[in-house]
Amino acid sequence: MWARGRPALATGLPRARASRGAAAARGPLRHWLLALNLGCAAFLGGALLAPVLAVLGWQSAADAVYATYHFACHQWAFRSFFLFGQQPIYTQQQLLSLGVDPFGFAGSPSLGWKMALCERDLAIYVGLLLVGLLYARRRDLRPAGFLLYGLVILPMALDGFSQLFGWRESTWELRVSTGLVFGLASAWLVLPRLDASFGLRRVASSHYAPSAVCEPLSPRPHRG
Repeated sequence: MWARGRPALATGLPRARASRGAAAARGPLRHWLLALNLGCAAFLGGALLAPVLAVLGWQSAADAVYATYHFACHQWAFRSFFLFGQQPIYTQQQLLSLGVDPFGFAGSPSLGWKMALCERDLAIYVGLLLVGLLYARRRDLRPAGFLLYGLVILPMALDGFSQLFGWRESTWELRVSTGLVFGLASAWLVLPRLDASFGLRRVASSHYAPSAVCEPLSPRPHRG
């Protein structure tokens, strides 16, 4: 009886997982990736909206956007991109020579208006959105391993902490490139695992090949 019961145990687990996946596909979480991508795109759009509002003369509305995004980013002027001005980037020394605060300066009609996210944070969210859009078309993408993820984000950690401790000042190219890689790697690590936790991974049942199903054992002959 134990031998005859083994096929049911072997096939029951994949069927249960498939049933949970089908239920999740009909549940409220089936559009979680769409919601995440839309939210990330809206967040990036808000960072662009602040300088647009400022250049249109709606300064109070722009200030409200800057204040909201300040909860997510330091928005230091010498580490942010500027729009509608003389140049897209100003160093700390340049802003000091112009007589403005290199940290809290939001912009002016002549110098332009900064985005509501710093260069690195902007690149991070762009990377998250890019992988989110890719994953929407390739839901069979396997997640990145933790060791690979640690190696990939190491450059941003080195760049950020060496800058934080005052050992050196990074460049906008390094902030953008390391931030972009961090965003790409983080989404690659997390999004497929979120899909699996919600029971929506279409490859979840592929780990069980049809040939792996156990065959019933023949009963042992009785010895007379």
